[in-house]
Amino acid sequence: MTVRLTMFCATTAEGGLGRVFGDGAVSDRRRRELAAMTATLPPYALALRGPSARCAQTAEALAIAATPEHALRDLDHGRWDGRTPEDIAAVDPHGLSVWLTDPDAAPHGGETVRELCRRTAAWLDTLPAGTGRILAITEASFIRAALVHALSVPARSFGHLQVPPASTVTLTLRDGCWSTRFDRLTVPRRRQTAEGVPTVAVPTTPTTRRRVCLTGRP
Repeated sequence: MTVRLTMFCATTAEGGLGRVFGDGAVSDRRRRELAAMTATLPPYALALRGPSARCAQTAEALAIAATPEHALRDLDHGRWDGRTPEDIAAVDPHGLSVWLTDPDAAPHGGETVRELCRRTAAWLDTLPAGTGRILAITEASFIRAALVHALSVPARSFGHLQVPPASTVTLTLRDGCWSTRFDRLTVPRRRQTAEGVPTVAVPTTPTTRRRVCLTGRP
């Protein structure tokens, strides 16, 4: 049985994901950058996206007709939604510190990191084999939770997994073992040919692979 899932990290403003908890709109500059990345995406048979406006606008900018999938939603930040970590640290430094270090803590009243990891693992386990490569435009938090499951690391590792905006992570399940591949798509740069005609050069991006066998969920 083989399952292959490529996750594309949705992006918003130039500052990147993580500056504000919750949903956000994709800036015009990001839209232009995403449009230039379309040609560098891997082939896929099925495209899915998270339900947020961020994921919908990222898919639109990439010219991908992706089906909304509720399971790909972001971590529920409760009453912290729409606020920055700096704002929260100013009024509730203890709550923020506990949330950053304890995967079972939800001082914001929303979802714990462990709950996110468990629902993400449950969705990964339902992916059907034989459907070809699946492309999922989703949130950084979802991708980090998927890596916790695929790498069989503790949920406490969630905060140490960095997923840059507009990067891709591919998970492949074969014979009960997950392998991971990390890519960073870049905007193609224009270069001049000998005749002076500008052409587009698609850069080669470094990748990292790791293969682990399933040993249970966090």
